[in-house]
Amino acid sequence: MTDRSKSVVFVGTALDDLRAFPLTARREAGYQIDRVQSGRDPDDWKPMTSIGPGARELRIREASGAFRVVYVAKFADAIFVLHCFRKTTQKTSREDLALATRRYGEAIKGATP
Repeated sequence: MTDRSKSVVFVGTALDDLRAFPLTARREAGYQIDRVQSGRDPDDWKPMTSIGPGARELRIREASGAFRVVYVAKFADAIFVLHCFRKTTQKTSREDLALATRRYGEAIKGATP
């Protein structure tokens, strides 16, 4: 755990997409992102190496469904939230993966290693 929290940068429409989550899912996402900011792992996550090195998927389950927040926290200056979406199938859709991959490319251009 670090003394200094990393800032959070939302790429593209990720913040608006997160705000569209139901209240309980939004609160849980905020809590888990706060854990990442302070150098800890979220409670439920998996690596998303198909998106890029260091990309992770934060998994949130609540009464109305499953929600995902894709982020990368490997950079010194910030956590980049790449994509937020409701999960409707077992497998993450190609469209969601492609969008997160494109935003990963945008994020690494301005990141400090």
